[in-house]
Formats: sequence, C-alpha cells, structure tokens
Amino acid sequence: MSNVLRLAIADPNDQTRETLKTMLLGMDRVWLEAECSRYEFFADVVAQTHPDIGIVSLDQDVEKALDLVTRLNETSPDCSILIVSGSTDGKLILRAMRAGAKEFLNHPLRLQDLLDALDRVSDRRFGRGETKARGSTVIAVSGATGGVGTTSIAVNLGCALARDPQNTVALVDLDLCLGDADVFLDTIPDYTLVDVAQNVTRLDFALLKRSLTKHSSGLFLLPRPVQMEDMSLISPDDLQRVLGLLKATFTHLVLDLSKSYNALDLVALQAADHILLVTQLDLPCLRNVVRLMMSFGNMKGVAEKVKIIVNRMGLDAGNISLKKAQDTIGREIFWQLPNDYRTMVEMRNNGVPLVEQAAKASITQAIVGLSDALSGHKPPPEDELVKPGKGRLLGFLSKGAKSGGK
Repeated sequence: MSNVLRLAIADPNDQTRETLKTMLLGMDRVWLEAECSRYEFFADVVAQTHPDIGIVSLDQDVEKALDLVTRLNETSPDCSILIVSGSTDGKLILRAMRAGAKEFLNHPLRLQDLLDALDRVSDRRFGRGETKARGSTVIAVSGATGGVGTTSIAVNLGCALARDPQNTVALVDLDLCLGDADVFLDTIPDYTLVDVAQNVTRLDFALLKRSLTKHSSGLFLLPRPVQMEDMSLISPDDLQRVLGLLKATFTHLVLDLSKSYNALDLVALQAADHILLVTQLDLPCLRNVVRLMMSFGNMKGVAEKVKIIVNRMGLDAGNISLKKAQDTIGREIFWQLPNDYRTMVEMRNNGVPLVEQAAKASITQAIVGLSDALSGHKPPPEDELVKPGKGRLLGFLSKGAKSGGK
C-alpha cells in the first residue's frame, strides 16, 4: 500500500467540520479515518483508529481543546496534532505548541496552507527524497470504438503492473452494463462497484481490500454491478469518492471505461494521469480518434494526457499505414500491440492473463513493455533472455515505440 496520511478530526462545530471534510475530499495522499463532535471522546477515537494526524479545532472550548491536545501527546505520541483556530493570538499559539501541537492553522482555512502543513507532517513521518512515498498513478483505458480490445489491454496491463512487488494495483470495470473484466480473470466477485460506492464513507483500507477480489497475479478487481438496474445507483460523486479511496490505497489504478463516454467515464478521464486511447488502423477507428480528440480538447487537462495505442498491428495487410494514420489523427502513436489472435483467444477462454498464460509471446512482451513505459522503467538490454514475468519488447516494437514519440 502507498504511504497515506490517515486523519481524524475533532470539531464540535458542524459547519467548520464539514468545510474541512470537503477540503480533504479528493486529496490523493489523505484519508479521513474518523471524525468526532465531542472533545471528551476524541482521545478514545484516536486510540482505536491510530491516525497519523489528529486535527483539533480550538474555538468551541479552548481549555477543553488544549487539555485534549496534552492528553493526545501523552497517550498517542505517534499521532501528529494539527490545530485549527480562528484566533491569531500569539499566546494561544504558544500554548498549543507547548501542549504538543505540530502545526497551527487559522480559520478560514486556505487549501495551500493545509497542503503545506500536511507535507511537513508527511516529511517528518515518511522522510524526504527517495524515502518519501510516491503517489498513485491512474491509467484510464478507452476505445475508439467497440471491439478494439480495451478490456483485454486493461486486464493484462493491470496484471503486468502487479508483477512488480513494489506495486499494488487495482482494476475498476466502469462498463456498468456489459463489462467482463471478471470473466477475463475467471473470478466470481463477492462485491461490486455498487457495494463499495454505497459504503465508501464507512470503509477503511482493510475493509476496502476485502471488498475487492484479488487475483493470483496480485491484481485487485472491482467489477461492474451484477444487476443492470443497479447502474443508476452509482453517481459521479460516488465514483469520485471511490477513486479517492483507491488512490490513497493503491500505487496504480487501471480504469476500464465504457464505450459511451458517459458521466462516470468523464470522471475517470479527469482523474487519470494517462489516458490510453485504443484504436486499430482502419478508417472508422481513426475517424473516431479524431472526433474524440476534438472533444477531449474542450475538456480542461484531458487532451494532453491521451496516448494513442494501436492494437492488432499486422491484422490485415490492407490496413492503413502507420504513417498515414499518424498524419490523419495529427498525433504520434505511443505504443503498438501486435495481432496474436490465437494467444488472446486462449487467454480469454481460459480466464488466465497473458503474463501467466503466455509469458514469452510477443503480445505479452508488448504489454509488459507498455507497463514499464507508463511506470518510467527502462527496458532491459536487447540481448537479455525473455523470462516469465520479466519481458522486453521485440525489436520491431521498440522501433515502433521510438517512432511514436515515447
């Protein structure tokens, strides 16, 4: 699990407490573990939940709040105390620091002030430089049309990322109507995206992972709802909360989008660090790539995250050439995946990912190379032997990727 700052809040004022909760919502490196509206109960809450940071508001009752800070400093020394108050009185700030507070912030809270304070606490807790935790990388996989292999790529990319023991990877199936990521992994999940979305405010990290299905490859799966009528139970706000919790828990998220580009898909596109737009070298697909890129250009921060992935290279000699495709869409190709129908059919029918089913196949090595490229890893030397679970790109794919402007 990535290093995440787990927070607990003590504030008897409902309005300021809700304001703080709203500010914390969506921060990738933060998870609200607990909240309390009574000073006298907060020490027990901290003792039970063991948060990294306790945020205490002073303004409702200064003396009770400072007594609480002193008690927390004695009973839960690993919990860093952050004070919030509307007062700027120097004597009060000094008393709070002497009681054991690590930070003192003023109401109304400014987002940047809160972020800076959290960064300082994180530096003290996790360290700086190379010892500091990395954030979560979100990869959205979308298609130029149906049937281009987005789910195959999403599932196998997730398994390829999960082969690195330093990674924790979750795959979310956002095709709520016809998603079949669970079939690709031959799993029957106990819980779905609907279950997690409806209970996200009550989940902690342990419960979240128990709500996901873990595959033998190490990949965690959050599948689409079982019943089609349950699709309406997931709102964009619900998905945003779920993604926030997943990003705080996993180093990598792979989001398998639907083909409708609905409201949930748009949330995923906004949340993504990389958007893999999968296409084939035929006119309908390339036309849709142009149309989609025009729409993405109207969405703030989306178009620049798009990476064009050409799937099933070599499928038909009559297909449009790579150069003409790049000229048509006005963008370079980021990655190419070879056509290997037999291997992919065996993988899909057996419910076994490529890294386990056919580790040495060219399509597997291309997927592994894509995962390394997205993770910033350098490919191994060309003369290194291909071993199960550790791959390199074939020569023609390496050249193709270089020409694609990696």
